[in-house]
Amino acid sequence: MSFVVKDLTVKNFMSVGNATQAIRFDRKDLTLVLGQNLDLGGDDTGARNGTGKTTIINALSYALYGEALTKIRKENLINKTNGKAMMVTIEFEKDGVDYKIERGRKPNTLKFFVGNIEQEIKDEAQGDSRETQGAIENMLGMSHDMFKHIVALNTYTEPFLSLKAAEQRVMIEQLLGVTQLSEKAEALKEQMKAARDSITKEEYRIKAVQDANKRMEDQIANLVRRQKMWQDKKQEDLEKLAVAYDELGKIDIEAELLAHQQLAAYTAKELKIKELKKYIAQNERDEQREARTVEKIKTEINSLKEHKCHACGQELHDNNHESLLTVKEKELQDAALNALAANTQFIENSQALADLGELGHALTTFYEREADAFEHRASLGTILSQITAKQEEADPYADQITEMTAKALEEIDYDEMNRLTNLVEHQDFLHKLLTSKDSFVRKRIIDQNLSYLNQRLSYYLDKIGLPHTVIFLNDLTVNITELGRELDFDNLSRGERNRLILSLSWAFRDVYESLYQPINLLFIDEVVDSGMDASGVDSALGILKKMSRDRNKSVWLVSHKDELSSRVNNVLTVTKENGFTTYGTDIDTQ
Repeated sequence: MSFVVKDLTVKNFMSVGNATQAIRFDRKDLTLVLGQNLDLGGDDTGARNGTGKTTIINALSYALYGEALTKIRKENLINKTNGKAMMVTIEFEKDGVDYKIERGRKPNTLKFFVGNIEQEIKDEAQGDSRETQGAIENMLGMSHDMFKHIVALNTYTEPFLSLKAAEQRVMIEQLLGVTQLSEKAEALKEQMKAARDSITKEEYRIKAVQDANKRMEDQIANLVRRQKMWQDKKQEDLEKLAVAYDELGKIDIEAELLAHQQLAAYTAKELKIKELKKYIAQNERDEQREARTVEKIKTEINSLKEHKCHACGQELHDNNHESLLTVKEKELQDAALNALAANTQFIENSQALADLGELGHALTTFYEREADAFEHRASLGTILSQITAKQEEADPYADQITEMTAKALEEIDYDEMNRLTNLVEHQDFLHKLLTSKDSFVRKRIIDQNLSYLNQRLSYYLDKIGLPHTVIFLNDLTVNITELGRELDFDNLSRGERNRLILSLSWAFRDVYESLYQPINLLFIDEVVDSGMDASGVDSALGILKKMSRDRNKSVWLVSHKDELSSRVNNVLTVTKENGFTTYGTDIDTQ
């Protein structure tokens, strides 16, 4: 794994004009960057300021992070003369993959290439895309503050030991890998939030299933209640029908109907006997009457035969006698016939009466009318049919209850909830390991890497000739001592501070590269120019040369000191002429 900056091109950036300037960084040596301001007289007058040397690292910073190394507003990064078409392009390689960033203003532009493939910018604010910038910094694996302290060290950058304690701690935590724990903790926190959201959703899902099951159970319970009411009503109806059937069954209805038939025959016989007796009596009276009539007529005939009137007893003449006698004989004959007829009727009726026999006794029935008995029998049949139909009635709720119980009730699966709960508990445990100050993971990382940091810092302090002892403590604070006296950073002289600033930057870099990735590029901008004596400058140059030689670094020393040119092999001249900066296309080799 490595981070290799290859080249940088600049156009209309700060003092660089419309002519694109390019610098190649894929070198493995120490290069001195000197300025030559021809607008102020050039080499003959010693004009080295304001040429645009620091513009190089500002352009590097802007290309990678979208902001200058120093506190310059983005609008003021645009060349004031041309006022537009500012563009900075950087090409680098990381972990074997080629990258390119094109960033500019007026118009705002941001293009990010991975392996020559332009990446999609996810928002409309080109040049200030937070999402794309976040992706770039995540790929770089280095914050802007870290960049300023280990890649592009500049006198305008506030020294590490001048920062507030909290700011120092943030940077040291990032350097030692503790920030990665925090970043992992933040990522884990998001995962925990997602897991808790999933738990909430799962709770809602389970609650919805429970509510649906509760509603279904209520519906089933309601159906069961209605089923019970229906069953009770059915049983009640059957019992009522059974009682009614038993009550009607107490009467032998067939015997009752037979009795009614017999009673009807008895009544008819009784009536017939009465009629016959009546006819017989009438026959007797008729026969007796006709017998008397016969006797009377016979007496009258006898009187007529004596020629006497049967009514008055007087003598009758012959003519009257004959006619009356004839009449009476006819009356006698009729009376005799009537008497015979009455006797015949008497005999027939008497025989008919005899044929009927004795009347016997009249039967007693439950119902006065036979129709009521027939109605009774019909009611028995109807009730029996009703009982059969009632018994065969199908339960209208049984199938519905069975189906709803089997299919409508959803079984609640708690597996996912248990899995998520276990996951959150595990994530919470890991989060505590990552964030707790007493976590053995945090302590182990700090102890291991802090020891290496102190070792490298001690090495560079010794090499650069600073007699002070500077140690990072376990609480990530810095202890500066000299001959047993504890000092603050501001107790040091300007030269001592610069020696310590350089040593800290190099020690930070060594720790960073051991933990993350080697970086080919190093800029030291004017830090060795002020306050450092000749021995300090010699020591710093020796360290930088060894770093470029032994560790294959492209080291760039920005300075105003012309005398340093004789002590380095390569010099890049930054020229300011007619208000515009140009970089020497070829680096001078001494």
